[in-house]
Amino acid sequence: MKTINIGIIGYGVVGAGVATLLVQKKELLEARTGASLTLKTIADIDIVTDRGVDLGNTVLVNDAMALINDPEIDIVVELVGGDTIAKQFTLKALENGKHVVTANKALLAGHGNELVKTARENQVDLAFEASCGGCMPIIKSLRESLVANSILSMSAILNGTCNYILTKISQDGSSFEDALKDAQKLGFAEAEPSLDVDGHDTAHKLAILNSLAHGMEINLKDIHVEGIRNITPVDIEFARSFGYTIKLLAIGKVQGDYVEARVHPTMIPHANPLSHVDHSMNAIAIDADATGKTMLYGHGAGMMPTASAVLSDIADIARNIISNTNRRVPILGYLQDNIKIIPILPMKELQTRYYLRFEAQDHPGVLSKISGILGANNISIKSVHQKGRQSNGKVPVVMITHMAKEEWVQEALTQIAATDSVVGDSVVIRIEEDV
Repeated sequence: MKTINIGIIGYGVVGAGVATLLVQKKELLEARTGASLTLKTIADIDIVTDRGVDLGNTVLVNDAMALINDPEIDIVVELVGGDTIAKQFTLKALENGKHVVTANKALLAGHGNELVKTARENQVDLAFEASCGGCMPIIKSLRESLVANSILSMSAILNGTCNYILTKISQDGSSFEDALKDAQKLGFAEAEPSLDVDGHDTAHKLAILNSLAHGMEINLKDIHVEGIRNITPVDIEFARSFGYTIKLLAIGKVQGDYVEARVHPTMIPHANPLSHVDHSMNAIAIDADATGKTMLYGHGAGMMPTASAVLSDIADIARNIISNTNRRVPILGYLQDNIKIIPILPMKELQTRYYLRFEAQDHPGVLSKISGILGANNISIKSVHQKGRQSNGKVPVVMITHMAKEEWVQEALTQIAATDSVVGDSVVIRIEEDV
């Protein structure tokens, strides 16, 4: 049985999970791959020998380059995170003719085109199943299972932190701040949560998935991104009364010669299965021309779910090695000559329905003034809902629009804000009926 040597860079939570599976599932992996997957070396700047894993003869070092330059290492697993030193390690490993497995969505979203080019030039594999959706096989599904399909749209909950916070607000009536503190206490949220709650982690994943779905170069910079900091129990209660749930969605849709790519809080009908994905769970709904709609659901993060996805990549590469082949499946799902630069639809061109909430002054004519400004900007109102006067004398007014253009809505909101009819910032949440 051929021995395939593996080196792990980064011995944190996920690194320890990968090591655990390599040790504890060794016989199962051999039975399924036909290779002996041997963890030869682990590199971490902070060498901690005891993470609850019996490493046997595995060598621990604090110099990642020693691992990368070791001629006996076949597969390098990059689990450092970030897109600075991780990029250096990954590029060097690929240049040294090593296959690389990574869970690093920020690295791929920011530098994936360069990394794919380097892997291709050095005739090695770059695999990243764990970068999007944890243990859900999203990458494999887009790259292999749906190979005969044109992907029409994707809608996904891809950040467990945000989903937990929104669930907490919805079920307990918590404020965003209290729900975030709870998520941090339970380990779902980082001490500095901006990457998650401001939507950027989700955008990284959408950039990768768009490339796989549509044969386009990875494009992060043009994705519209909004987070969940401004979502309140008031908005969630209004949404519930209208038959909707608010989720932070990653949405990718084909629109003619463009691809929609946006991340923002979204109202979706209670009947949509995504509305019932709660707590820290993730899910993605894919609409393809041959299969119709399919959905994947599972843990999007965590030691063992993420480690499981990493092992799926290691196993694929091991099978290629013992078959004396590589790059059997194109890294981005399309042959390089067929990967195109496909523009992302400018956000101002988006057309959808909108939930608008204003803190209106309790004066005669305020409602008609707001409605008039909306109408002057081609925005048709489907319904208006007004609650009683608050203790501060303001009246919450909610309007649901018919289909409207983002550009029109933003212009109308600017004009409304310039009047004396409302106080503070208006709340805008986009509505998607069929995602």
